[in-house]
Amino acid sequence: TTTHQSHDTDFKPTMASQDSDPSNQGAEARVYRGTFCGRPCVFKQRFSKSYRHPVLDEKLTTRRTIQEARILARCSELGIPTPAVYHVDSQENILYLEQIEGDTAKAFILANEGNAEKEQQIAEAIGNLIGTLHNNRIVHGDLTTSNILVRPDESLVVIDFGLTTVSQLEEDLAVDLYVMERALASTHPNGKPVLLPIIYERYAATTGALGKRVLQRLKQVRARGRKLTAFG
Repeated sequence: TTTHQSHDTDFKPTMASQDSDPSNQGAEARVYRGTFCGRPCVFKQRFSKSYRHPVLDEKLTTRRTIQEARILARCSELGIPTPAVYHVDSQENILYLEQIEGDTAKAFILANEGNAEKEQQIAEAIGNLIGTLHNNRIVHGDLTTSNILVRPDESLVVIDFGLTTVSQLEEDLAVDLYVMERALASTHPNGKPVLLPIIYERYAATTGALGKRVLQRLKQVRARGRKLTAFG
């Protein structure tokens, strides 16, 4: 999908319509559904944090909005399946994104629990997807099955790059995997023993030597995580 970016200050809101109630709200942004130039669209608006100094808050919020748009554009260039960026409103800190048809990987996994073929399919696809991100040193920051969408043709799309960074550090990539592991254990306690080995098998195949080093580092990250859990 072609990625269109615009930073026009003369953007006319009449080009877009959005629902008055957010369909989802996270720690950093509210997400609405609507249309943009006649196309189904997701509006992601970062909101201010009252505990921050207003000037600092405005700068940080704008910077993170633009950074997320740039990472999405970079993913598009690399062929990583992500929503297209239709427009960036850096004054209101809104991203206008392609609306992806389909459900979350979370819903797909829960609906197909015990179906070995479907579990193998989704786990392989997730492993390939994370491996492609990491090959390009993209640390997603919130790799949960709610942030991976499954299209009707069962191909995957990764969303929500609000915490994403680009890093050369294998430690950061290992922590990214650890976050995914913990999320999988929490959301899919029955599926994790089946899914995780397949995910890592495909991750290793996709990433080669880099993946071997990251998976080794992951063992250290896990050990630190266990200590933190044990001693608070």
